[in-house]
Amino acid sequence: MPDPDVSLLRPYLLTSGRTEPIDRDLEIETQVLTSELGAASHASLSFERRDIVALCTKTMSVAEVAAILGLHIGVARVLVADLAALRYVVVRRPAAGLASDPAMIERIIRRLEAIS
Repeated sequence: MPDPDVSLLRPYLLTSGRTEPIDRDLEIETQVLTSELGAASHASLSFERRDIVALCTKTMSVAEVAAILGLHIGVARVLVADLAALRYVVVRRPAAGLASDPAMIERIIRRLEAIS
C-alpha cells in the first residue's frame, strides 16, 4: 500500500514548495512548445522538467502535459512557467475564442480523465 505522506510530499518537492507559478496568468489551456534552447538543453534537465521539454516537441496545452505525465495541474503550471521563464519552452496563450473550441475542450477533458 502506497505511503500517503509520500504522495503529498512529491508535488511539494517538484515545485520547491510553491503553489503558484511564476506567471500567475498561465492558464491550463495555454499552449506549450519546446524551444530550440530547450531541445538543446534536454539532457541537462532533471526528471519532470526533462519530460515536459521532451513531450512538448509537439504543441499541447498545460492540461494535456499534466494529464500525460500524471502531474497535478498546479504542479504542471509551476513547472511549465519555470521552463518558460528559462526559455526552454514557448507558451502561447489562446485567443478568447479558442477557450470555447469544443474539440480542444474535449481533448483536455479526455486527458484529464486519464489521470484518475
